[in-house]
Amino acid sequence: MNTQCNTNQLEFLPFKTPRTSKTLKVTGRFDADKVSSDGGIALLRETEHRFRVIRSFSECFTDHRNPSYITHSVFSMVAQRVAGLCCGYEDINDHDRFRDDPILQMFCERSSPLAGKSTVNRMELTESDAGSGERYKKIVADFRAMDRLLVDLFMRFHKKRPKKITLDIDITDDPLHGEQEGRFYHGYYREYCYAPSYIFCGRHLLGCRLREANQDSAAGAVDELQRIVSQIRKRWKRTRIIIRGDSGFCRDEIMKWCEDNGVDYIFGMSKNLRLMGRVKKEVRKACIDHRENAMIGNVIDKRIQTAKYYVLG
Repeated sequence: MNTQCNTNQLEFLPFKTPRTSKTLKVTGRFDADKVSSDGGIALLRETEHRFRVIRSFSECFTDHRNPSYITHSVFSMVAQRVAGLCCGYEDINDHDRFRDDPILQMFCERSSPLAGKSTVNRMELTESDAGSGERYKKIVADFRAMDRLLVDLFMRFHKKRPKKITLDIDITDDPLHGEQEGRFYHGYYREYCYAPSYIFCGRHLLGCRLREANQDSAAGAVDELQRIVSQIRKRWKRTRIIIRGDSGFCRDEIMKWCEDNGVDYIFGMSKNLRLMGRVKKEVRKACIDHRENAMIGNVIDKRIQTAKYYVLG
């Protein structure tokens, strides 16, 4: 039996070459002998064309290079690095291999080879205080601008001011398999790792910090919350803000800051005999409510399945 293949082509945004200003048609087809494994970059380009996230991110860098000698723009290198990460090329050495990829060149708005691994590496390793006097590393990242960008993007994607938002704060493990600087053993994760912290609102990332694992989960949380909440309130003054976290963030310092700044909070508390004794009645009631709601849910599910059976015949 022959396999039925759909040979219809996909139409993407046209590509205008920077030098010749020639407009090229971009299509996706499935009947060629050789296909690219990175065809998803075309979809990523459509997203970038609409939201301009990478373009905004590239503006968080200061370029001290002489424009007369620049071959690769900051946007081109940032877009190249982001696209590589999205496609699974986490190692900078991979950029020497796919710098000639025409799809990636199109994504970076170039029609010539992209930057090699050494050029990309210099951009990533430039010190924050570097200036025009540096010989090689002159592209400086403004980390404060990057922090502000995450919150700005979050608010930009809301058509109107929400009445209430919940900020979830937590840490996770970033396992280490070598002798990296700042390597410590974490008792909870039972491995050598970093312990980066994250602040989310739904699916939106508002803040992240790479931290060593030899400190409390709540270390630095007040500074991050203060920065994010103050930025949100400049635009959404009436929005109710709730901070949510596990018992690792149930600290007097954080709760006092929330109360002093009119922020509500929900934090877990570590179990102990005294606490369990005081909330014994509430726990029993919660268990009963859970069982009753589960029974009601099962009855509703059965009725839905029965209705589907009769409707579909």
